[in-house]
Amino acid sequence: MSQPRTGEPLVSIRSVSRRFGDVEALQQVSLEIRQGEFFALLGPSGCGKTTLLRILAGFEQPDSGSVTLDGADLLAVAPHRRPVNLMFQSYALFPHLSVAKNIAYGLERERRPRNEIRERVDEVLATVGLTGLARRRPHQLSGGQRQRVALARAIVKRPRLLLLDEPLSALDKKVRAEMQLELKRLQHEVGITFVVVTHDQEEAMSLADRIAVLNEGRVRQVDAPVPLYERPGDLFVADFIGANNLITGVLTSDGLRVPDVGVLPCPAAPDRVGATATLAVRPERVRLGADGGLAGVVRDVTFFGGTTRVAVEVPGLDRPLLATVAGATAVALGDETRVDWPGADVVLLDGPDR
Repeated sequence: MSQPRTGEPLVSIRSVSRRFGDVEALQQVSLEIRQGEFFALLGPSGCGKTTLLRILAGFEQPDSGSVTLDGADLLAVAPHRRPVNLMFQSYALFPHLSVAKNIAYGLERERRPRNEIRERVDEVLATVGLTGLARRRPHQLSGGQRQRVALARAIVKRPRLLLLDEPLSALDKKVRAEMQLELKRLQHEVGITFVVVTHDQEEAMSLADRIAVLNEGRVRQVDAPVPLYERPGDLFVADFIGANNLITGVLTSDGLRVPDVGVLPCPAAPDRVGATATLAVRPERVRLGADGGLAGVVRDVTFFGGTTRVAVEVPGLDRPLLATVAGATAVALGDETRVDWPGADVVLLDGPDR
């Protein structure tokens, strides 16, 4: 059932645009999705990610642009003939059918031989760990088990491309974390290219090989999770992906000069001296109680178990600086402290987002 992971482009999306009345849902979107990868479309509500998914599935047609699969025009293929399957957010299981019958439904519609259907259903039941539940109805299953049935039904037809629309949104936090691991294992095992739509950045970061961040119908950045987090390409991505400290000022030969604050450490940028820029530094790079640095007052302490998030109000800055420390911390609300960070841990971005 598995296919080779060649890393070659499977889907090529070129200059795709889609408008609904006055709303430009997609604006000149271009992406490549590789064979065998787990690809995420990430962004806030209304960014265009679901419209793009529906175009891949065949439920929408773009106003302009092209989509190819293995070099062939995908837009010219009727939805039911595309080697593409879509797993709906609601799972859309038939309540009156057993687990096995739900999974077999698509194969029966194709009039596959009974022996082939039985073998493929048994195989996929084993893959998703539901062999003993084949005769149960959906109402007799947990949320995580229903999600596995929906996945099994989607992959039993062996599509080249599996589209998942917010696949874990109906699950509670603990089951969601378990199913993230399960999804990744399953994708690796069956070798099908997965494209997931989500607004949950943690979900995208934990699942995907690469992520396309969309906003207002445009692709802002495409990257693997680590470089996307550590080297955001613009202010939107820096602010949307994880927590970030964003401070705007003017670049000098010594750092970033911020009115009423001083010169803050950042990488040298001799060719940009005098330009407006925004410094982005992640909370885990910020040091509390540093010698020198910026003086401030602790305004919030939030303990997450493995880490603690501390918000420090610094005079002259329009929002508190965030610092993340391992474990618990000795600082408390109202304490005076100092914050600092290595200049090498800063990402410099062009001035305020336009």
